[in-house]
Amino acid sequence: MTGVEAAGRTVFFVSDGTGITAETMGSSILAQFDQLRFSHRRLPFIDSLDKAEAAAREIEAQGLADGKPPVVFSTLVSPQTSQRIRQTRALHLDLFETFVGPLERELGVKSNHTIGRFHHATDSEAYKNRIEAINFSLAHDDGQTAINLNESDVILIGVSRSGKTPTSLYLSMQYGLKIANYPLIPEDFERNKLPAAIEAVKAKCFGLTIDPIRLSDIRNERRPGSRYATLENCRYEVATAEVMMRREGIQWLSTTTKSIEEIATTILNTLRLGR
Repeated sequence: MTGVEAAGRTVFFVSDGTGITAETMGSSILAQFDQLRFSHRRLPFIDSLDKAEAAAREIEAQGLADGKPPVVFSTLVSPQTSQRIRQTRALHLDLFETFVGPLERELGVKSNHTIGRFHHATDSEAYKNRIEAINFSLAHDDGQTAINLNESDVILIGVSRSGKTPTSLYLSMQYGLKIANYPLIPEDFERNKLPAAIEAVKAKCFGLTIDPIRLSDIRNERRPGSRYATLENCRYEVATAEVMMRREGIQWLSTTTKSIEEIATTILNTLRLGR
């Protein structure tokens, strides 16, 4: 773990499950304070008093080392473990307490207070669909195969290193969508046509493009000094790809300044997708 700068804080994400929910929500909130540096530490599976005691000692020790109280985001369901964590000297932000209490009052129903309930849904149809979607996207990454492309929800196309693979996997893991992705390569630019394998499923295509300067920087990290990474070649590929997508009536967006989450959300909204 990196050291904490004077203006920053250590942030703990404490959960009786994986801690992913706490970290995702907490990180979204902390992003509003980008002038500060935060050191993240996840404490998952705090599902007993013994584990809560150990977590509390760790939080206390970090506060002493930093000379300032840590920030603690928690999604602990058990009142006993939650109470022990809340006894530490820290800023406590209980995400379940924030949302579950008001919902109970509004709905007139008590929550189940079941530990790890979300992650026990492994036998559900939605979970199975998500696993199937991830396997599909991995098999259809970077144009590896054209088999069953008609089963895809979206086929992402674009020049190499424009963000197709991470976007594909994010959409599969978060939304259970079957995503294929195809790189546009020099042969496609020479023919000035889409890859033959995706011509028949063009209606499922969505394009990603990127600023040529940014693309050159990314490619130089992978293959420094190559023609593949030159700014001249990047400008040519991006311009030709955009002309091709425009001509074929394929919607597209620039990934230059967008996060994976923003790219995925734009695709979902544009194509009206989601399960």
